[in-house]
Amino acid sequence: MKEPNDNSRREFLKKLGIGTASAVGLMVLEPLRALAEPQPSSPNPHHPSPNSHHQTPNTMTYRVNRHSGDKVSLLGFGMMRLAKSQDEVNRMVDYALEHGVNYFDTAPAYGASEDVTGKALKRHPRESFFIATKMSNQRRNMQSLEESKKMYYRSFERLQVDYIDYYLLHSVGGSGMDDFRPRFLDNGLLDFLLEERKAGRIRNLGFSYHGNVEVFDWLLDHQEQYHWDFVQIELNYVDWRHASLGNGGWKKDADAEYLYNKLEKTGVQAVIMEPLLGGRLANIPEEFSDQLKAVRPQDSPATWAFRWVGSLPNILTTLSGMSRMEHLEENVKTFSPLDPCTEQENALLARIADGMSGYPTIPCTACSYCMPCPYGVNIPGNFAYYNDAVNKKLLPLPDKSSKDYEKRLAEFRKGYKKAIDKKAWASQCMDCEVCLKKCPQQIRIPNQMERIVELL
Repeated sequence: MKEPNDNSRREFLKKLGIGTASAVGLMVLEPLRALAEPQPSSPNPHHPSPNSHHQTPNTMTYRVNRHSGDKVSLLGFGMMRLAKSQDEVNRMVDYALEHGVNYFDTAPAYGASEDVTGKALKRHPRESFFIATKMSNQRRNMQSLEESKKMYYRSFERLQVDYIDYYLLHSVGGSGMDDFRPRFLDNGLLDFLLEERKAGRIRNLGFSYHGNVEVFDWLLDHQEQYHWDFVQIELNYVDWRHASLGNGGWKKDADAEYLYNKLEKTGVQAVIMEPLLGGRLANIPEEFSDQLKAVRPQDSPATWAFRWVGSLPNILTTLSGMSRMEHLEENVKTFSPLDPCTEQENALLARIADGMSGYPTIPCTACSYCMPCPYGVNIPGNFAYYNDAVNKKLLPLPDKSSKDYEKRLAEFRKGYKKAIDKKAWASQCMDCEVCLKKCPQQIRIPNQMERIVELL
């Protein structure tokens, strides 16, 4: 696809009365509405029509992979947080395919997810879906070429496929190049995966990025050598401009705006994770949700967040971890077809993001990579309770001299004891720091546990 030159782009933006810096992501233009229209089906197996084996029509929005020509549903099914039974997963996968969702994302690191996903998808024609999985060799005892290859081949067995549509280097960047080199370069693993792509067993090769922007920049700066087909990043309307701000001891190296723009400049399409910021954008403070309801009373905060992400043109698919049928149904409705955000709606979300950046929440996405804790602390559970208290305006507590100080503190403590098992309380944290290297959000977990302990 030919990219417009800088002069033509500036002229286009000038006509709209906006600058290039604010245009990407904060302005949704009429051409994007064309992208949101349902795409016609194709008989080509590499451009599968999700309806090829179903009678129910769908109006799902699709994006075309500029490398392979794949027509990918703009809503992707994240298979990390699955329903409890295989039957329920099967039912949700059936519904997703029937309504046009054709991208399913899993990983060896997600427990039994590859097995469960493979069983659910095996019941459908192979050309009706795209499967994405990852090289999850974060642990040192898995980083040899031999052990990594075992993980790679095991994914094929568990997923019951003979090729993988989208394969990722999992969670790169967390500890910089010192972590990336032994995982993928020094052991020859990246060379092996490049050969697998040549052989056709991997159709698209990419990586998922967390943390240290040095690795992100290095990989894209070597695009002529590696030819990344896609890259998975965390992106939502808060992280767009506020990811690199310190927030409760947390700091990322780069805002999502930087990541998105660099991918667009390099010509690599993005797959999006955490469009709801670990679910927090589905449950925003009341003062902000009221502002959204005043504009679109029928839409939930989650719908707003998905519409914002889906409005960006260089996005191939937007992952959502859906463990309940009602979430799947709502998300399918949002993307069938996508109604891109208007200029005014994006301005509103930008103001809300500014406001939310000042809220002292802990940016946990409940991925559970930090678990299990050697001392039994329920890390995601503690953070979820704390963040819920902030969103409900129970926290931060007022000055100790305030009339309602004791009442609010007692309410926080009472709710905590109900929500968290005593053996998993924050007070069990021994500051061993085992969790720190595992956290893709780079949260200073022991510091945050101490903060909760002080309240208790």
